Amino acid sequence: MLSPRRKDFPLDAEHISLSHAPKARLTSAGTGERMRGETAGTKGAGMRYDFLVETYETERIKVLSVWSEFRDEDLPVRPRADDPRGRSVREQMVHQCVSENLWFINMLGIDVSAPPLPATETPIEFIKRYAEDSKKRLAALTAKDEPWWESQTKFFDAQRSRSWVMVRRIAHTAHHRGQQMAMLRMQGRDLHSNYGPTADTGGLMQNHAPTIYAYDSIEALVAGESAGGAKRKLHGAGGKAVTERPD
Repeated sequence: MLSPRRKDFPLDAEHISLSHAPKARLTSAGTGERMRGETAGTKGAGMRYDFLVETYETERIKVLSVWSEFRDEDLPVRPRADDPRGRSVREQMVHQCVSENLWFINMLGIDVSAPPLPATETPIEFIKRYAEDSKKRLAALTAKDEPWWESQTKFFDAQRSRSWVMVRRIAHTAHHRGQQMAMLRMQGRDLHSNYGPTADTGGLMQNHAPTIYAYDSIEALVAGESAGGAKRKLHGAGGKAVTERPD
């Protein structure tokens, strides 16, 4: 997956060639989009809710990273082919785009003035649409001050602070991303790092498995996937256990 840099996230290990290197800052060339660095912006430096802005920044990267692992033919796949209760891959991507757009507009008052869905529903087009819209949301969040985060807003039929709503939004996104990662395993796919090592990057952290991200930036991800894929190679666990309770 991508490699956002945060001192408070397990995915702060670098990709395989930098797994023990000092933490570095990387911006997406030509865009100013931060992929590794101290915070999402300097305007709110020291602001009490910077951690929410930083968390949203890393969460959007994780979403795009997982989406890059899917293929076009995966879109109609469901957890069980004959059970429509489980969202398909396409429905998961649609839900992420539409749901986040509605939460930000109706609960946080942030409207990016763009259609939430791509004109053509393929993995790369979903990636491009969400990358563009979430980048604008990140910029808007970066500009907010503490009174904005602490003010009340409507959360369905209740009143909550905007900071409370943002925590729930992040949890909502992480919940569905986990479902999609499980679906990738059901399809027999390899997984690059999202939070840290995976079975395909070397297994367990305690066995010193490296963290290997597919791409260094969102820009690299979009360019690579548009060209048919250019992810880093994975080397597997080398016969080592990949869970704490192997069968």
